Amino acid sequence: MIDHFLLGGDLDVRRLGYGTAQLTGPGYWGPRGPAADAVAVLRRAVERGVTLIDTADNYGPAVAEELVAEALHPYPADVVIATKGGVVRTSSSAWHVDGRPSTLRAMCEASLRRLRVDRIDLYQLHRLDPEVTLADQLGALAELRAEGKIRHVGLDTITAEDLTRALELDIVPIASVQNRYNLQDRSSDALLKLCERHGIAFLPWFPLGNGTLTEDPVCAAVARAHDATPGQIALAWLLHHSPVLCPTPGTGTLAHLEENLDAGAVRLSAEEMARLSSQG
Repeated sequence: MIDHFLLGGDLDVRRLGYGTAQLTGPGYWGPRGPAADAVAVLRRAVERGVTLIDTADNYGPAVAEELVAEALHPYPADVVIATKGGVVRTSSSAWHVDGRPSTLRAMCEASLRRLRVDRIDLYQLHRLDPEVTLADQLGALAELRAEGKIRHVGLDTITAEDLTRALELDIVPIASVQNRYNLQDRSSDALLKLCERHGIAFLPWFPLGNGTLTEDPVCAAVARAHDATPGQIALAWLLHHSPVLCPTPGTGTLAHLEENLDAGAVRLSAEEMARLSSQG
């Protein structure tokens, strides 16, 4: 198993990263708790060797990006910050997709200010806007990239057909996709295979099935042989399953962070992988 991935062909990241959604409250709205606790988790993640930090402008909204900057700025040279734009939040349950070029530009520039950077390493379109052409949405990101405000572009919650179309349009290189994917939900298998063919990073969200895999009986059985937890086995399965999968599990506690990151040391046998994969 290879522990690193070359994101966009030039950014070397540890495949097991950290996601910031759990630093915010229910519905990704407001802060989860004291800022000092979030700062401690972020700093510990980097101390443990995490180099890929995944966040979004609408986590909070704005809260998660501000916490990332408070904890890590000035950023270590090897740390890659990924954020997302294209969704407007008006409450804990309201998500409004907005892919208009003017909106994407304003969101990107706001993220630059909050993160305290001149260029965002990976800027991901959080959702495709069905009311705006894909060419216009990609074109807006291509302009921001040409201006030096974005280094690499990614797409979130798409289909294999969406990625194929984006690649055929060839408006801007696609460095990553981010879809729901885990041991129990492999509905994006076709997208994963397409990413493998093109060397595109796949950042699976809900890598632990929103917590369900921490209680999975098959994961639990394999975990006993490794003196591990079921959640660690679920993360290890992702790392073994495909070399382009770069899970960024999130948590708001130091203890859970340590547990998640220890999954990177678990080495699963071919028999264990087959046993785990058979339940999908």
